[in-house]
Amino acid sequence: MNIILLGPPGAGKGTQAQRLVEERGMVQLSTGDMLRAAVKAGTPVGLQAKAVMEAGELVSDAIVSALIGERMDAGTGSGAIFDGYPRTAAQADALDLLLTERGQALDHVIELEVNEDALVERIVGRFTCAVCGTGYHDTFKRPKVENVCDVCGASEFKRRPDDNEQTVRTRMAEYRAKTAPIIPIYESRGLVRRVDGMAEIGQVTGAIESILGDR
Repeated sequence: MNIILLGPPGAGKGTQAQRLVEERGMVQLSTGDMLRAAVKAGTPVGLQAKAVMEAGELVSDAIVSALIGERMDAGTGSGAIFDGYPRTAAQADALDLLLTERGQALDHVIELEVNEDALVERIVGRFTCAVCGTGYHDTFKRPKVENVCDVCGASEFKRRPDDNEQTVRTRMAEYRAKTAPIIPIYESRGLVRRVDGMAEIGQVTGAIESILGDR
């Protein structure tokens, strides 16, 4: 089974993808993570990407799509979860070609719908333990003991530098401008289903599982 998870930054795509990995044995294809891994491993596509990034340029659709193809050829277990890809109409076309070349098809496109103002609050307030990576939030999930990680007891925490309101709203605007327009492409094929991304994490997982059906 091959699915796309769509939604603006912070909608919960990564969290839900990880649950599908654990529950169904699917493979999460997150372009950001894959790009960093390919550069570190020195794969052919990774070397291309590294040269582009070192030149201060954006990684092209062609390189990103080649990266996806490279990872698909390494095997995708019980199916692939495309997380953060495709972002543009050109990438959507490229994904169609990648799947066709491998005798595969796309089964579902799941859009996590969110309230943008609430999403900004969700993102701006989040922080993690600097030692074990456990996630927290200023409003929704504070450590049980102030400044002490519930899991490992460390007292060091960190925030992502891009978790600020201006950056988040810019990324959302970019999502609306570039990624949202690909949704009608998939709607015309009857592939799109929508889930309330503002619901509790377990409820979102349950809704996705209902869409995917039996293993």
